[in-house]
Amino acid sequence: MKTRDMNRDWIATAATLNAALPYLQRYDDAIVVIKLGGHAMGSDEGMESFARDVVLLRQVGVNPVVVHGGGPMINAMLDKLGIQSEFVNGKRVTDAATVEVVEMVLSGVVNKRIVQAINRQGGKAVGLSGKDANLMVCDQTDPDLGFVGTPSEMNPDLLRNLFAHDIIPVIAPLGAGRNGETFNINGDTAAGAIAGALKADRLLLLTDVSGVKNSAGEVLTELKAAQIREMVADGTIAGGMIPKTETALDALEKGVRAVVILDGRAPNAVLLELYTEHGAGSLIRRD
Repeated sequence: MKTRDMNRDWIATAATLNAALPYLQRYDDAIVVIKLGGHAMGSDEGMESFARDVVLLRQVGVNPVVVHGGGPMINAMLDKLGIQSEFVNGKRVTDAATVEVVEMVLSGVVNKRIVQAINRQGGKAVGLSGKDANLMVCDQTDPDLGFVGTPSEMNPDLLRNLFAHDIIPVIAPLGAGRNGETFNINGDTAAGAIAGALKADRLLLLTDVSGVKNSAGEVLTELKAAQIREMVADGTIAGGMIPKTETALDALEKGVRAVVILDGRAPNAVLLELYTEHGAGSLIRRD
């Protein structure tokens, strides 16, 4: 007969699970849209950890949707193929040759890597883009930028059908034009549009920073929409954080309950945000 003493690590694990109960109940049957950024994808180990977290969400009753970027991978492929990019006001012009590469990389290599990672962890993931079932119908954002689109019509019924069969959608940020075009969509914009169309409980924007910071460089754990607008106006929020907070505000206006900007490189960031009292990153709510 084997005997075993209870050690502190086991007890701490049990206590953590016990403390998570209210949050497990809180998010049962909730829709959580997760934007996985190109840099946040990180290493194979990081991808495996992220996939495990997503599968756990589905296992405990959450309906997760993964929307991914892939900028660094697109840049690498354009360089490999010798395709030169033009820029207008710091933004890449997506011409006909570039949009073909964008679709190949996002809907192909990047999307299927995430799908396979989730499936290896026991989940049921399906790779899509915004072109499938006209999920995201786009208008051209700016003629000077070429095939860059802004979602103007959303058709999320396909995603709800997938939820009913315990399937995890993994979505590449590409949209269908009204005349048969393919449009590249900013990943954050796509995630916000999908979250808004689904009236998601949470939109999690995984990035490579720890959250929204005040003028002293401290991460703010909870903000209202009005505070975000004030911080943009006075320059506290600047640079790459501006489009992320714009996405957050737009998603809130469309009916998303709350948006969180958090560091996707942190281990188990999604679980920390949803299932602990302290959360992770910066949570933004409506006024």
